[in-house]
Amino acid sequence: MFIARQPIFNRMLNVYGYELLFRAGHESKAYDGTSDVQSTATIISGLFESGIEEFVENKRAFVNFDANFIHMDFAELIEPSQLVVEVLETVNADQNLIERLEYMKSKGYKIALDDFAGPYKDDPLIHLADIIKFDMVATPLGTIQSDVKLALNHGKILLAEKVETEAEFQVAKEMGFHLFQGYFFSKPNIIGKSVDKTTTKIQYLRLLTELKKIEPSYQILAEIIEKDIKLAYRLMKVISTRAGDDLVYSIKRALTYMGLKEIERWVSIMMLRDFSEHKPEELMRLALVRTKFSELIAKNGHMRKIKHEASMMGLFSTIDAMLDQSMSEALEGISLPKSVSDALTLNQGILAPVYNVIQNYEHGEWPTAEVLGQHLGITGGDLSVNYRESLIWAREITAMIYD
Repeated sequence: MFIARQPIFNRMLNVYGYELLFRAGHESKAYDGTSDVQSTATIISGLFESGIEEFVENKRAFVNFDANFIHMDFAELIEPSQLVVEVLETVNADQNLIERLEYMKSKGYKIALDDFAGPYKDDPLIHLADIIKFDMVATPLGTIQSDVKLALNHGKILLAEKVETEAEFQVAKEMGFHLFQGYFFSKPNIIGKSVDKTTTKIQYLRLLTELKKIEPSYQILAEIIEKDIKLAYRLMKVISTRAGDDLVYSIKRALTYMGLKEIERWVSIMMLRDFSEHKPEELMRLALVRTKFSELIAKNGHMRKIKHEASMMGLFSTIDAMLDQSMSEALEGISLPKSVSDALTLNQGILAPVYNVIQNYEHGEWPTAEVLGQHLGITGGDLSVNYRESLIWAREITAMIYD
């Protein structure tokens, strides 16, 4: 089973829920009758068996439902407070389907109309809809103003889908949209005023520079960290979760306990956490998912020897959005392997295919992700397992660094 998630934000850029993109197996390249039912059944049963929190944490799961699946009772395996039923635009709204949706709504499930094209007043399901999703590509904002006004007057929650730029987000927000889906949050707002993070960057660069030396000094690293109470606290907190009953009496001892490679990962994570202070938390979470996903792809494929570099590439893949700079400007002064900077700035080099696998997987472009993965020595099934492991790992790390 292939599964990926895309965040859905509210107006404050806090995550409201995740749309789950999925495909049941290798043979299912796109949605078609039987594969629709099979795919949705697989995802719902998977959510029930493994726990929905694994995929969406404490948020809502948005899942596509075709007509056949709406009439089945799989959805009721998931608590109404955790599931949004997305009715596909291809559904034929006959009386039986309307009655079934009315029943689900009476049980507390939220109903969303996917890729709504209107007209609003003529849609037979509009009275059942809690959420209406407008595709910004198929129905540009300028063409739906009258439907948006009607929907707002009727108290509907409006979701703008495929929002790809900050400008689109702002226009949709001004029109009255409540929810937003797309990768706009992971792109730099170059024309905007970025927060000055020069001091923070210099502080972390001192640590990274020391770590890149042939023989890094634990004493020098400890002295740098001890001058920053927040960083020292976070480091000791991380070590405490790993040391168990062993007491760690000093920063230097904590560093030797971790080891140099792990120190470098944690310093990088703490740096990006500070860089993303005025950005959606989901941006940092995306970087964490990517760093683990990249590492696992490399480790389980043909790139075991450079799994650390792959991990760093994933971790730094959103730094341009964090700093509102071009990627080359954002990476300036950060001592990263050439393979990492080439992949992020030029989409070239040995790590570029790993980055392309990740991006295609995130967007649900399964066939492309599979083909690219095969070239790296990793199967589609392994990609799915690795992505799931990455979500779990990212959730655990997020809890540590934001607590």
